[in-house]
Amino acid sequence: MNFSFKGIDHIQLAAPMGCEEQARRFYGDLLGLKEIPKPENLQRRGGCWFICGSQEIHIGVQESFLPAKKAHPGLVVENLEELRGSLQKLKVTIKEEAPIEGRKRFFADDPFGNRIEFLEFLA
Repeated sequence: MNFSFKGIDHIQLAAPMGCEEQARRFYGDLLGLKEIPKPENLQRRGGCWFICGSQEIHIGVQESFLPAKKAHPGLVVENLEELRGSLQKLKVTIKEEAPIEGRKRFFADDPFGNRIEFLEFLA
């Protein structure tokens, strides 16, 4: 085998047409992720991109949009409980799942119904 994988560059989450402002409020304002410019040749497709650590989150427009209810990104957070409190203050529903040894975690939906996992590794 003469190839190897180096990591993940980005994940893409689908959203309905006209999603950009809601995406900016949730991913940018609420989660604090920085929006990054989309390449000019892709801007006409709609959506928006954010940076999360060293990976990108691409919010892409899908015509016949259905939210991802099982498939999801897992976003590593420093100070998970602070994030939980911020989301709860804004009435974002927190969903608990079975624990995984060595980490704390919870789930929430983005404004489009996509499932997002937030997790913090325990020392």
